[in-house]
Amino acid sequence: MASVSLCMIVRDEEDVLRRCLASAAEAVDEIIIVDTGSADRTKEIAAEFTDKIYDFVWRDDFAAARNFAFSKGSGDYLMWLDADDVLPAPDAEKLLAFKAELDSCPCDVIMMPYDTAFDENGVPVFSYYRERLLRNVPPARWEGRVHEVVPPFGVIRHMEIHIQHRKTKQGFSDRNLRIYETMLAEGAVLGPREEFYYARELYSHKRYAESAAMFRQFLKNPKGWLENKLEACRQLADCLSALGKEAEALKSLLNGLSYAVPGGELCCALGWHFFVREDWKQAAFWYENALRAEKRTESGAFVQEECYGYLPCIQLCVCYDRLGRRESAEMYNEMAGLFKPNDEAVEKNKRYFAKN
Repeated sequence: MASVSLCMIVRDEEDVLRRCLASAAEAVDEIIIVDTGSADRTKEIAAEFTDKIYDFVWRDDFAAARNFAFSKGSGDYLMWLDADDVLPAPDAEKLLAFKAELDSCPCDVIMMPYDTAFDENGVPVFSYYRERLLRNVPPARWEGRVHEVVPPFGVIRHMEIHIQHRKTKQGFSDRNLRIYETMLAEGAVLGPREEFYYARELYSHKRYAESAAMFRQFLKNPKGWLENKLEACRQLADCLSALGKEAEALKSLLNGLSYAVPGGELCCALGWHFFVREDWKQAAFWYENALRAEKRTESGAFVQEECYGYLPCIQLCVCYDRLGRRESAEMYNEMAGLFKPNDEAVEKNKRYFAKN
């Protein structure tokens, strides 16, 4: 059976580290912990699971820290988790079974879904594939001081082994933005991936004009990744809306249609544009298309699960009610309820239909 080294970088993670390591310990063969300057009980908790604990002086470079962690792994494959990640028990069992397959069917990069947002029932609503398990060979190297990534190499497989990102700390950090702005101050030229994520950081900090400019710069870059360009069109539209430039926002959304057949996310964004303007026919058109859209899960795109089910259904209920199509409105409300049982909006609509 192929061996797996779990390689992690941590700092001040006493609240979540035990949960993370307990979830993965039985599925891996070695645990490497690289501490970048903890002042709490992080190392003490890590010592409950491994004696392979190393110090690394933090220098605002995630790739450097992760590569140091990878350099300590001795397994056939290297795996990474963040301290606030969890490997659910059923997925840990899948990983154990998959390790047994790797001897007879080797590969270099195993992509796994990363679930990063959840509804009130704990069901994932936002996920995307990440490189999670990598053959322990020289090409398995991280790049990027922030929003780091391992460029794909060799034979790539996609496995339905989910990692859940379960944050417990609330708050908003300016760390990533600070790193990008330090890079620029040092004269660095951002690559296309860095342009995209820098624009997102600016947007998160409500620096909408700067964010819009950076998204536009990224969209002009011929080396930008397709899925990032589709996301950039939507986020650029959000920036422009925040700046009161609604006509330009619509143009940005429509520009997304030039890159690929639209997914549910873009269809819902277009639907919302017309919904808030009470243009019910156009809104309904785009929400209907969201329901028919194909999820490009294995492309690595950010997938908003609600855009392929609940969200277009609950919006179509309103659209068709306003258009006087009562039967269609009730049908879509019932469909929304299938995606979210006991949903308050669905129940409210039922009460509305019962009275009218």
